[in-house]
Amino acid sequence: MRVTVLGAGRIGATIARDLARDYHVTVADRDRRRLDMLERESGFVVKETELADPERIGEVVARADLVIGAVPGHMGFATLRHVIDAGKNIVDISFFAEDALELDERARQAGVTAVVDCGVAPGLSNIVLGRMHEHLDDVATFTCYVGGLPQRREPPWEYQAPFSPIDVIEEYTRPARLVRDGEILTLPALSERELVDFDGVGTLEAFNTDGLRSLIRTMRIPNMQEKTLRYPGHIEKIVTLRDAGLFGRRKVRVGDQMVRPIDLTAELLMKQWVQREGDRDLTVMRMVVEGRKNGKAVRRQFDLLDYYDEATGTTSMARTTGYTCAVVARLVLQGTYRRPGVSPPEFVGASSECHDIVLQQLATRGVELVSG
Repeated sequence: MRVTVLGAGRIGATIARDLARDYHVTVADRDRRRLDMLERESGFVVKETELADPERIGEVVARADLVIGAVPGHMGFATLRHVIDAGKNIVDISFFAEDALELDERARQAGVTAVVDCGVAPGLSNIVLGRMHEHLDDVATFTCYVGGLPQRREPPWEYQAPFSPIDVIEEYTRPARLVRDGEILTLPALSERELVDFDGVGTLEAFNTDGLRSLIRTMRIPNMQEKTLRYPGHIEKIVTLRDAGLFGRRKVRVGDQMVRPIDLTAELLMKQWVQREGDRDLTVMRMVVEGRKNGKAVRRQFDLLDYYDEATGTTSMARTTGYTCAVVARLVLQGTYRRPGVSPPEFVGASSECHDIVLQQLATRGVELVSG
């Protein structure tokens, strides 16, 4: 069977390597340097193409049995739509602002299975909640803390971006939706900061981000919230940049040119946040689910702590995000998961078989959830 991976960044390349063990994999990107690196590895076909062009997407996925969407967030929704229109099943990790469920009827009519937001969070977190939602009589509370961090704290930022800085800034600026007492609330990103302790990492700072996404529509849970994690002190610096207007999207005049402050900020931060050769990262996540089963109160906690893979040189964020996507892609390719339409990962997790396979396969790759 044939898989086409759209996007040859760190995570896209990790997904491609994993799937190439069992399938014919083609990787498409406009970055020749990235493609050259992959082409030197055995088992890959690469195609240099402009993925912003819908005609080129149609051409590059024409022979695929399944497509992986691993493009930057601002391209994600359009890419998903073009793949659906091409009649191809897709598993997507692109973190875009639009609501993927708007394409559900389009995918149904095309007979396409499209699993979206299939990374670590959203992604693995949704799969776990989907299973708990089916297992418990009712779920009252879901809280998810998650973050990707450098293992070595270096001032001033004590942070490195595992993906494009502009996507990180989006996370810092997009209003955060949460559910409280059955009502959907919208709060500013970076709000409600708190300190949380994690074994093996220490004390981290948590703050609101817009990570619930599809769960707001698919889960009738009265209290839901996702918070992003950083080393204490990082967010205070980000708030200073935000309040100074450096994330602004309205163009301002600088000399004889008009520029958006956010574009300049992202360009400057890219040089400071980039993960360089030898840099090691970690991913930390904690999910807490509270509800009732057979009339009794139940509280389950799921913890994940994953590190950079020294043997393969794979970042932890690429491992946790990419391997989740690759395992779910296998479920679709093998027909284990085949629901037509757009499926957020909680739909996958609702199946005990799919949930168990995902966790087992991740464990074989060294990505393990500890539950209690």
